[in-house]
Amino acid sequence: MQGMIVYHYDAFTQIPNQGNPAGVVFDADHFDESTMLEIARKVGFNETVFVQTSSVATVQLRYFTPGHEINLCGHATMAAIYGLQTRGYLDGISDLTIETKAGVLPITLSTDSSEQLKIRMQQSEPQFVAFKGDEERLMQSIGLTMEDWDSRYPIVYGSTGTWTLLIPIRTLGAFGLMRPDSAQFPALLTEMPRASLHPFGFETAYSDTLMHARHFSSPYSGTIEDPVTGTASGVMGAYYLTYMEPELEQLSFQVEQGHEIQRDGRVQVEVSRTDLGMSVYVSGHAVFVKEMTLL
Repeated sequence: MQGMIVYHYDAFTQIPNQGNPAGVVFDADHFDESTMLEIARKVGFNETVFVQTSSVATVQLRYFTPGHEINLCGHATMAAIYGLQTRGYLDGISDLTIETKAGVLPITLSTDSSEQLKIRMQQSEPQFVAFKGDEERLMQSIGLTMEDWDSRYPIVYGSTGTWTLLIPIRTLGAFGLMRPDSAQFPALLTEMPRASLHPFGFETAYSDTLMHARHFSSPYSGTIEDPVTGTASGVMGAYYLTYMEPELEQLSFQVEQGHEIQRDGRVQVEVSRTDLGMSVYVSGHAVFVKEMTLL
């Protein structure tokens, strides 16, 4: 492990040191789970992704926080696919699949109006579970009061591959007041003690975005805050169609995130109803930052 190279990419941005950082390890077939976890701890990002060969998809991606493996990570997927494409691993293909613990998911590559690589990934079928805990204590655990909760809408667990607790917030100003005490989270999240928290709202800093958000990690992950989150952004689209406009057939919008910790990023979300439920896609960019040598 000592001396190995991990590639640092920032996702959901085209500007180095903005968006969400991810470590990417290519050609990772020879690493076992304990080694991958140790590498993720040494890297210290919210997620490090390991690229492995797959018998059922173009590549297999495994995602590790410093504390444990997770099923799916949107920003680390963006980082890995950007790295694979720009380093020539994909031979210029534009449609591929990734094997993850959330299933085999399709990825589409294109170029945007500025000729930059854009990555679009499908997420898993949305799922929701009611939160039956103490709302007041929950709000206190992120430094807010009950007045900050937009109680027109429910607090629920949501997943399009990774579970998070979705908390609707009334005002943009409340996001700057948030001070998460993640040690409290497992006792409050009685249905899913290992879930993260995802406060979001509809007052935004920019006129072309629909939602503003922050993302507070589970204490089991070994990190505090995820700057710009792909899977949580995707499930917000499904939340909108489920709890806010249940008659709406489809929606495409942008999420802004990371402002409060100086890591601005954008996630494009597309959600539509299908015969079986909903399809959810997130799109974004990534940028190479540097090589990291593990000591």
